[in-house]
Amino acid sequence: MSSAGPAMPAPSGRGDGAPAAGPTAGSVVAAIDLVRDYPSGDGIVHALGGINLSVGRGQLLAVRGRSGSGKTTLLNLLGGLDRPTSGQVVVDGHEISSMREDDLVAMRRSTIAFIFQSFGLVPILTAAENVEVPLRLVRAEPAARDRRVAELLEIVGLGERARHRPHELSGGEQQRVAIARALANQPRLLLADEPTGQLDSETGHRIMLVLRSVVRAEGITAIVATHDTMMIDVADRVVELRDGHLAEH
Repeated sequence: MSSAGPAMPAPSGRGDGAPAAGPTAGSVVAAIDLVRDYPSGDGIVHALGGINLSVGRGQLLAVRGRSGSGKTTLLNLLGGLDRPTSGQVVVDGHEISSMREDDLVAMRRSTIAFIFQSFGLVPILTAAENVEVPLRLVRAEPAARDRRVAELLEIVGLGERARHRPHELSGGEQQRVAIARALANQPRLLLADEPTGQLDSETGHRIMLVLRSVVRAEGITAIVATHDTMMIDVADRVVELRDGHLAEH
């Protein structure tokens, strides 16, 4: 797109600003021998067991699997919301799995964005004001902020609904606002955890088509966790998690 996102300082990664190297070159996001274990009573739950995954620019990857297969755990690790027991996560050339928390916050404001099935909109704000929130956090210039909000609402087909509050929008419209908000700061990586989980199948399919179109329009990488087979059809690539292990389809 023609609009430029707000400038953000580069995160310092491990503390020295050195980018990650090696097999992740050319990937927007990569997981390397990723393991996540959780204590459970007297035992250990092995949520992820040595995941290796690399996703390039402009790809829409669907991660399928039953509930409890590890999809949410994987997305949380890729987005820096959780830390692995062992292994590495590299996003946009930076190894985030051992990043300082303030650097992770900077990454989540400029490079990594999230979409959740609960939408997460602020109920007292209009659609436009909800999309504007991330731009205010990075102190984008008002004129540029307004242009970006208008552009994104047009991309998701809600230009005429900009002044409506969430309770005045359908579930599908609310999720489209959430997508626009996630794209506000032009992230490199978009992570969506069951984004159609609260929607009927027809609306959910339309949301996935919107996601695919914004991946193309914005040139970003998107990873969508889902167990809905209808959602798989619009992905560029599909992987499946089974008991914490990954299989390519």
